[in-house]
Amino acid sequence: MEVMKVNVSEKIKLKKNLNVTDLSGEKVMIDFESGKYFMIKGSGNDIWDLIQEEITFGEIVDKLLSEYDVSREECEASVEEFLGKLKELDFI
Repeated sequence: MEVMKVNVSEKIKLKKNLNVTDLSGEKVMIDFESGKYFMIKGSGNDIWDLIQEEITFGEIVDKLLSEYDVSREECEASVEEFLGKLKELDFI
């Protein structure tokens, strides 16, 4: 997995337009180019919703901290891991 270099002020932008369906609190995404599908649940849903518009890493963390009772360090690590996976898949 690619380790994402975090710049808290760099804008994050989606590169691909994926077909996304909400299903019982989870998001199911289909990448028609690769033929793969993905499921996102939990805070991943919130991160996905936030990156539909250009947003910075710091803004994502701040918004999640206002919703979840979690330490900044844990939140940053989770966001970094999730965004790293999206970057690895060339979605961002």
